[in-house]
Amino acid sequence: MVIDDRPVPIIGAPMAGGPTTPELVAAVSNAGGLGFLSAGYLSASVLGERIAATRALTDQPFGVNLFVPGPRADPGTYADYVAGLGEPRWEDDDWDAKLALLAGEDIAAVSYTFGCPDPLPDVPGEAWVTVTSPDEARAAIATGADVLVAQGGEAGGHRGTWVDAPDTVPIGLLSLLQLLGEVEVPVVAAGGIGTPEAVRAARALGAAAVQVGTALLLADEAGTVAAYRERLVTGSAPTALTRAFSGRLARGVRNRFMAEHPDAPIAYPEIHHATAQLRAAARAAGDADGFNLWAGEAYPLARERPAAEIVRWLAG
Repeated sequence: MVIDDRPVPIIGAPMAGGPTTPELVAAVSNAGGLGFLSAGYLSASVLGERIAATRALTDQPFGVNLFVPGPRADPGTYADYVAGLGEPRWEDDDWDAKLALLAGEDIAAVSYTFGCPDPLPDVPGEAWVTVTSPDEARAAIATGADVLVAQGGEAGGHRGTWVDAPDTVPIGLLSLLQLLGEVEVPVVAAGGIGTPEAVRAARALGAAAVQVGTALLLADEAGTVAAYRERLVTGSAPTALTRAFSGRLARGVRNRFMAEHPDAPIAYPEIHHATAQLRAAARAAGDADGFNLWAGEAYPLARERPAAEIVRWLAG
């Protein structure tokens, strides 16, 4: 297992939409951890460019994360919500083309979020599957997953839940690790980890390594935009779960857009595309109240420093 070969039990979470850059992935791997490129929202050609850019920055192993396509939503469920926002549309995130690309790449691990393909794709590297419940964990193992990424409810960004449902109640990380118990494959703990003590706690409950995303949002190498960074550093607002930006349950720092859209329907990626232009305009204007500020519950612990320092500090 690639986890066993890494000197530091820290995994750099794949943060789609900008924060994860080749520089950040390479920095985590160069520091002894394992960085992950986020393929979400990218075309296969751009993903290929980012893999090449990462390879130019490190000779260490790294992984790639894919979004598993979900079903189309009934337009009737979201038509009123997206009126005047933008064009809602379903697409599969260039799934087949990305798998074809990865089939020819020497990637240490490919992780899957939003579901578990059955059968798992025939691509090089270990198959890591994000799970949020014991039922998902059992299904992932039965399908042949090499590693489970156990995502607790504290985690920032989209829930990795295989089926987003109205009554979804996320399980906290420590509870999830205990519920998983001694499974047959290694477990990577994710969610709310921002200190060396939290790393030790997760590993004491059986995690082979921990995955951190929010802790790296302020890293020098992260692509986090200025308004986003400023809100993370100076903001005091708590995080909350929302579907307002994308139509899929995700955790971010509370802002005006979230407050104005408390009852967004389940429709991903349709709503994601409908709000894309609005969010891009808010980013360009530096309006942190108009776009998603994905972050975990422990985001006030994030610090501005090089990624390698963050990785080494978390590893103790």
